[in-house]
Amino acid sequence: MGPTGELVNVIQIHPTLRCNLRCEHCYSSSGPEQRGELALARLEELLEDAVGEGYNAVGISGGEPLTYGPLPRLLASARRLGFFTSVTTNGLLLDSERIGELAPYLSLLAISVDGVHASHDRLRSRRHALEKTLARLAYGRDAGVPFGFIFTLTLTNLDELAWVAALAVSEGARLLQVHPLERVGRARETELQPPDDLELSYGFLEVARLQREYTGRLTIQYDVADRALIEREPSRAFAVATPAVAPDESVPLASLISPLVVQDDGWVVPIQHGFAVEHAIAHLERGRFSTQAAVWKRERHGRFLDLAGRVWNELRAAPPHLPFTNWYSAITTRSSAEHPFRNVVQSDR
Repeated sequence: MGPTGELVNVIQIHPTLRCNLRCEHCYSSSGPEQRGELALARLEELLEDAVGEGYNAVGISGGEPLTYGPLPRLLASARRLGFFTSVTTNGLLLDSERIGELAPYLSLLAISVDGVHASHDRLRSRRHALEKTLARLAYGRDAGVPFGFIFTLTLTNLDELAWVAALAVSEGARLLQVHPLERVGRARETELQPPDDLELSYGFLEVARLQREYTGRLTIQYDVADRALIEREPSRAFAVATPAVAPDESVPLASLISPLVVQDDGWVVPIQHGFAVEHAIAHLERGRFSTQAAVWKRERHGRFLDLAGRVWNELRAAPPHLPFTNWYSAITTRSSAEHPFRNVVQSDR
């Protein structure tokens, strides 16, 4: 759900893994050495078909999306089709020229802020990184672009969330998104640990406290799943029995899967970057997205539900029964564990 209660069906696009930083916790292993990028024409075709499938929001990430040359044209196409648009950036490449190109087509600018100055800079292996990012926020404010912060929650940094929330309010951010660390990409190579279910539950209490403190000034989005909600409405989390009959191809894909993730290798996968391509909906170089989506509904939707259902049943049976869990991560991790070889080699670059 969006901040105003509307249903948001999201497509997350990673047009490149090129980045000006090599963050320690990067789930996509992005960095300056990466060179590939997705063709603008293919992404525009995808968005044209995605409208008919019920999607209404596009988030551009990476890599650092400000290194993707066609970004203004991609955002312009998305806005022309009626999408809410957002760009997630480290902020270090913002300047008056770049923000001027993006502002007419940008609904929200999302800036990564992962703790106090020392913590943020350490994750990025860059001195004064946060100081420089905050200085460049002025370009977005001057252009009138709404912005928010994204905070990566680990096993040990919950005590820094209040500082980031206060910073968000003082800088004029509208949204603070709290997202648990994923042990994928470069994060697998570090000593960083994702929050366990106990820490996620403490995190919920802290988010609730901060939301009360900043009511009317800051919306805080917490990217975890409430087990009780999944029990009550399992279809919202894919935790339902595999249907005996595949859904009609006229059923919008967004009613079956959201978010969708377009990876830099062209695969369109369910819910998170790194999901096993065994469950991919489409590939950008294999024809129209709508045609491939129809095949996925008919032939592979049930397989995806079976995966999610098995993971959910195991979580329900295993103690401790804490109220919150990183549900999308649990499904993604299982998908990769069951199809590790296919997930590595089927990139079709």
